[in-house]
Amino acid sequence: MAATEQARRLALVAANAAADKKAHDVVVLDVSNQLVITDCFVIASAPNERQVGAIVDNIEEKMRSAGTKPVRREGAREGRWVLLDFVDVVVHVQHVEERSFYGLERLWKDCPRIPFDPMAAAGGEEPSGDEDPQDTPETGDGQ
Repeated sequence: MAATEQARRLALVAANAAADKKAHDVVVLDVSNQLVITDCFVIASAPNERQVGAIVDNIEEKMRSAGTKPVRREGAREGRWVLLDFVDVVVHVQHVEERSFYGLERLWKDCPRIPFDPMAAAGGEEPSGDEDPQDTPETGDGQ
């Protein structure tokens, strides 16, 4: 059974929030066929504990705005691997060293990835697909 539409939507809210704070290598996985306790994992990383904390804070804020809050929060004090459990979505924000060592993507490699475009998230909105690139004014050319 695939992840619910609600879980997918919330996972993308969390992924976008992580990308907003310059998280590295944001990945969204549909783990619903492997786990009965959650539908999606969001995995993100940062090079230092301060950035891990900023990413976590932004995810919590954006998820609260989307109408949910974590039922469990682990690892925030250390800032090396923070787990946020939103029931349908579990978010892992890891220091890059922890991410490399534990390799969550390797553990869940058989799970399908949910498409996520961090460049669209960095722009602040998802592209609608109906914009014509020729209609967009060029910037930075001095005119």
